[in-house]
Amino acid sequence: MKPGNYLMLIGLAVVLAGGSVACSQGPAETSAPAATTDRVAPPTMKMTTDIPQSIPIADEVETRLGTLRFTDGYPDEATAQVVYDQMDFQRAVESMMMTMPGASLHGFRKGLREWGPDNVTACIWEKRMDSKVILLTPNTTVVYVFMWLDTTDGPLVLETPPNVLGIIDDHWFRYVANFGNAGPDRGKGGSYVLLPPGYEGRVPEDHFALNSSTFGNWLIARAMLVDGDPAPGAKNIKENLKVYPLAAAANPPALNFVDVSGQAFNTVHAMDYTYFEEINELIQEEPNEAYVPEVLGLLQQIGIQKGKPFAPDARMKEILTEAAAVGHAYSRSILYRNRNNYAAYPNSGWETGFPGGSHEFLLDGVRMLDQRIRFHFYATGITAAMVNKMVGKGSQYMMGLRDSQGRGLDGGKNYKLHIPPDVPMKDFWDVTIYDVQTRSLLQTDQQFPGVTSADTDVVINADGSADIYFGPVKPEGKVNWLQTIPGKGWHSLFRLYGPLEPWFDKTWRPGEVELVD
Repeated sequence: MKPGNYLMLIGLAVVLAGGSVACSQGPAETSAPAATTDRVAPPTMKMTTDIPQSIPIADEVETRLGTLRFTDGYPDEATAQVVYDQMDFQRAVESMMMTMPGASLHGFRKGLREWGPDNVTACIWEKRMDSKVILLTPNTTVVYVFMWLDTTDGPLVLETPPNVLGIIDDHWFRYVANFGNAGPDRGKGGSYVLLPPGYEGRVPEDHFALNSSTFGNWLIARAMLVDGDPAPGAKNIKENLKVYPLAAAANPPALNFVDVSGQAFNTVHAMDYTYFEEINELIQEEPNEAYVPEVLGLLQQIGIQKGKPFAPDARMKEILTEAAAVGHAYSRSILYRNRNNYAAYPNSGWETGFPGGSHEFLLDGVRMLDQRIRFHFYATGITAAMVNKMVGKGSQYMMGLRDSQGRGLDGGKNYKLHIPPDVPMKDFWDVTIYDVQTRSLLQTDQQFPGVTSADTDVVINADGSADIYFGPVKPEGKVNWLQTIPGKGWHSLFRLYGPLEPWFDKTWRPGEVELVD
């Protein structure tokens, strides 16, 4: 049986015009009371009481799914099928929204594994990251290194470099630790030991112990340019970053540093049906105790369960395919057309990435679900150092999704951004632009689609301010210009590394992206 077209509304607020689907997983066929057209009120019995009208259901109920039919509360077969289709769809979309942090890192791991196995492969951009890589909102101003760490076989020792900004997040993209300038080693370099879930064995006394709920973990470190040169930062990382099993501490293996500068590869997760296949891989690898039971329950209802194969039939695969499309649409809606006010300043096009000021997306004990989806669809890296006030340490960010009038940014038009003087920074500021579709570096004729004070060729005005121009054609003269593409949308991020007090008290702020023509 195929239900007719129907409208669906997910709890997170997306309306869908649904198509017909096969019913191979429909309700079990059972005998139902015979429907009657002329209902006779039941007689009053000895034990009869008044029943509140909020308890029974009418024989016919008009909904966005169509007419639902019952016989004295018993649904007919068509009604049950429509409701099952709706709930399978709804749970699929909700599962997608609730697991996006994990999907993001699982996609990242997939990209890293193209270059070598876990624990021994370190992907490093010795010549700075450029726009050939598909990666959520990086910048082009630091030396990046990424690793995937797997503690399935036991604890891992990390010897970290001095003067870097480092993060470790678990497989569900939850914060585990900082190392480097914002970590307990305070930028001097340190020895850490990453422990697997439930570990009760020996921990070296002179190491910082890191507890993770998952076996899989993501490591990122960033080193600064020196006079615009990435070579010293790359050298620092390659000479000082070491990762090896605690069991092999007496004879640790060397890391394989792979310079991926200028290489094209993808670290961004899928947003089609294969999203659910990726999440199933994560579920099979990690302990159930590492995530929320209610979310695992949602996944179980759509066929994703630890220890069991994920094998949806034709009906369920069609529902999951459609659910992925709606989940994708909702993710883009709350990023680019959000219905909440995330403005960093009054009447500003700049937005904060962490509304509520929590890297866990908590406000008064409540998880801000849409804000978490928005962040993980857009960006990479969870750390308190991006949120907490750490004067002179860490990094801070502003999202530039719109111009000063609240309009999306058009690659065929010209814009200007003014950076006032006396930028409150210990290290540098940076403005980088991204593709609306991929949320990755905008791929133009420019290798590095960013302007930064760390570059020796940045144009600084006499008063210490700077102006940045955006558009398809470079203005005349020596100017800071970022190329855009007609017909393609773009957005930007403003970064401060080593932010100082005027950033936090907002006595200093960047200018707005202004439309020039």
